[in-house]
Order: sequence, then C-alpha cells, then structure tokens
Amino acid sequence: MTGLVTTGPVSKDEPIGFQILRAIRRIIRKTSEHSRHVGRQAGVSVPQMLCLRAIAEADPGQEITVASVAETVQLSAPTVSRILDRLEKGGYLKRERSSVDRRKVFVALTEQGIHRLESLPQPLHEQFLARLESLEENERIELRRALERIVELMDACDIDAAPVLTPELEVGIVAENN
Repeated sequence: MTGLVTTGPVSKDEPIGFQILRAIRRIIRKTSEHSRHVGRQAGVSVPQMLCLRAIAEADPGQEITVASVAETVQLSAPTVSRILDRLEKGGYLKRERSSVDRRKVFVALTEQGIHRLESLPQPLHEQFLARLESLEENERIELRRALERIVELMDACDIDAAPVLTPELEVGIVAENN
C-alpha cells in the first residue's frame, strides 16, 4: 500500500504484531473520541443521531415504524426501541399508534427533533467512506482483504457488525444509556 502513515511512538524494534495492535487500538480510540464529541456537541449519542437521521431521511409520506428505523440503522428492533424511548423523552420525536392496526406504532420528528438534526455533525463512518472513496480501487480492495484477515486472526468472523463506527453499539452501552 502506498502512502502508509504511522503516528505515535513506534519503535523499529517493536514486533509487527504490536504495531498492528496499536493501529487497531487507535481506531477504537478514534470511534470513542468521536462518540464523546458528538455527545458533547449535539447532546445526543451516535446511535440516537443515526436514528434521528433515519427518520428524517425516510421517503416523504412513508409511515415510519421502529422496525423500519431498525432496518435502516442495522440494529435490532428492541435496541432501536430503547433509543427511541430516550429521544421521545428528550422531545425529539413523537409516537402514534396506527388507527388501522393498533400493534403498529409510527414515529415522526418533532420541531425540536428537526432543529436538533440540523445541528448534528457528520457521522464518523460517513467521513471515513468519503476518504476511502478517494483511494484507488485496488488499494481499497487491499485494505478490505487485510482487515478481513485480521478479523480471521482475531477469531471474530462470527460477529455481525453494522457498517457504523460507534463503540456503544458493540459494548452494550446502548441498552443502558440510550
């Protein structure tokens, strides 16, 4: 790969495995840092931000359900339901039961939710994808292959993960704090 940049104290004598682990740790720290930044700047967590955006970006006239938000953000419906509970308590959205099928609950942003959405920063995964697209296709393929191999080496092949960079989704904080 061309243009490889290393930062931080890396010793020439440090084993390559430690260098790789250090790089993985920097990625994890960046996602945590970005998540804290979003929380401080926007007053919502990254998962809350993603749910707000999913509701706002739904097709006009479409009735939005918890299940449709969950599908969009690629999280389970119970997790999204807890996130939406917090957003509703914050006044960012409202829920309304269907008059046709009382089991269905539709969600919509409130005025406060629309205003909050306008002040949200760009999610980290979108920033990453934009930068990734600027690379040559063969370099993107090399990166994917290398990361897939790391996943294999870490015995993480069976772990399902949404293409979103946020630490809360992986460590169960969503259930407790969102």
